[in-house]
Amino acid sequence: MQAAPRILLLEDDPAIARTVAFALEREGFAVEQVLLVGVARERLAAEPPALAILDVGLPDGSGLDLCRTLRHGGDARLAHLPILMLTARNEELDRVLGLELGADDYMAKPFSPRELVARVRALLRRATAPAPAPAAAPLFELDAAGQRVRFAGEVLALTRLEYALLRTLLVSPGRIVSREALFVAAWGPHSEAGDRTVDTHVKTLRAKLRALRPDLEPIVTHRGMGYELVIGTGR
Repeated sequence: MQAAPRILLLEDDPAIARTVAFALEREGFAVEQVLLVGVARERLAAEPPALAILDVGLPDGSGLDLCRTLRHGGDARLAHLPILMLTARNEELDRVLGLELGADDYMAKPFSPRELVARVRALLRRATAPAPAPAAAPLFELDAAGQRVRFAGEVLALTRLEYALLRTLLVSPGRIVSREALFVAAWGPHSEAGDRTVDTHVKTLRAKLRALRPDLEPIVTHRGMGYELVIGTGR
C-alpha cells in the first residue's frame, strides 16, 4: 500500500494548524506540524517531505528565510521541494518576496481549507509531472539588459507595463503568479490602479503573442489564483 504524501507544516498558531492538518488529513495526506524554523530545518534535512507549508512569522525567525535556504542552501533533495507560503492578509510585500525567493505559491490568512487542499494537489502534480522534451529553439528569449523579449524568433513590440508583466511570468515558468504579484511588479506597491488592470494588459499581451503563434496560448489563467506561463504548450 502506497504511503500517504507527507506534508511538513511550519505554523505556530494552534487554530490554523488544526484547520490545515484536518483539511489535508481528510484528503489522505500525512501532516507533520512543527512550531519553530530551527526544528523545521532539522526535519527537512532528516526526511524531505513531499511538500512544505511555511508560515512567515515564527517565534524564532521567518519562513521566508527558510524558503531562501531551501532554494539556495546546496541540498539537492530540497532545492525543488514544492513550497506553499502562508501570510497575513495585509503583508503584501511578504507575499511578493516569498515568490521572488522561490516559493511556488502563497495563501493569505484567513483562507479556505478546500482551496488550500486544491493548491497543494496542484503543486504536487506539477512536481511529479514528466519534464517536457527539449525544444529545438527557445520559444521565449528574455533580454533583460535591453528590456526586450523575443517570441518565436521575433522581437515583441511591448509597452513598459506589458514587458514588466511578461518578464515576471518568464522568470517563474510553470508557476502560478498571482494578480497581486504581477500588479506590484509592473505598477509598484503604491499604485492606485485597479486590480483588473492586470487582466486588461494580459489580454493585449496575449493578442500580441497570438499574432505570431496562433497555435499557442502560453499564458494560462487560473481563476481566483492568477496566471501561469506554460512554455511550448499548444492549446
